[in-house]
Amino acid sequence: MTVFDLFRLEGKTAIITGGGRGLGAQMAQAFAEAGANVVVCSRKLESCKETSEELKKLGVDSLAFSCDVTNHDDIKRVVKETVEHFGSIDILVNNSGATWGASVVDMPIEAWHKVIDVNITGTYLMSLEVGKVMIDQNKGKIINIASIAGFGGTNPEVMDTIGYNTSKGAVITFTKDLAVKWGKHNINVNAIAPGFFPTKMARGLLEKGGDEILQGTPLNRFGNDQDLKGAALFLASKASDFVTGDILTVDGGSHAFA
Repeated sequence: MTVFDLFRLEGKTAIITGGGRGLGAQMAQAFAEAGANVVVCSRKLESCKETSEELKKLGVDSLAFSCDVTNHDDIKRVVKETVEHFGSIDILVNNSGATWGASVVDMPIEAWHKVIDVNITGTYLMSLEVGKVMIDQNKGKIINIASIAGFGGTNPEVMDTIGYNTSKGAVITFTKDLAVKWGKHNINVNAIAPGFFPTKMARGLLEKGGDEILQGTPLNRFGNDQDLKGAALFLASKASDFVTGDILTVDGGSHAFA
């Protein structure tokens, strides 16, 4: 086996939540380029269908599903139909996310619940159902999408998002604990903590505080359409077989800025 073989995903099946656009679509493309069959799902089916058709052009199979990750029945359906079609689930990326910008005293309780339900409960429910399949297989890779906002407090002038920050901190702890719980099943559980990428979710934030964010980013740029692909492929492939419970930070160095 060569070093390049460690990164090949031929014969593997991946599910990516929030896979129709943004970072989810970027990771879906990386997996397909490495040979994996990819299931993309989100609440917006049309974008998932468009991404799925693009992935098929790379010579792999792909399915698109509508799925609200806070709806347990939706998740069960996606998992069931994926297994029926492909026979296994080897990789799960919990990428669906929500945010809400407001000061602590002004954030509506409904907004708090939405962010927590999508970012934490959705990650738990999808991991639960896919995990059952992976436990039966005695193998699997789970990749949770956290954020550098989950490492601690953020400047309210730039990122006044206490619900989002709290939820991503919880995703980090969830990742570490699930890795400990499921190591005996040969399931690797890791997370990626992205920095600032110009996605639809982050657009307003970057328009408001982009200059200040760049001042605190050693590489002096935002993430691009390629920057998450290598990290995701590493954690999805055999190259990371002895890595679990880790948080891989992809942020241009901003977490290291003092």
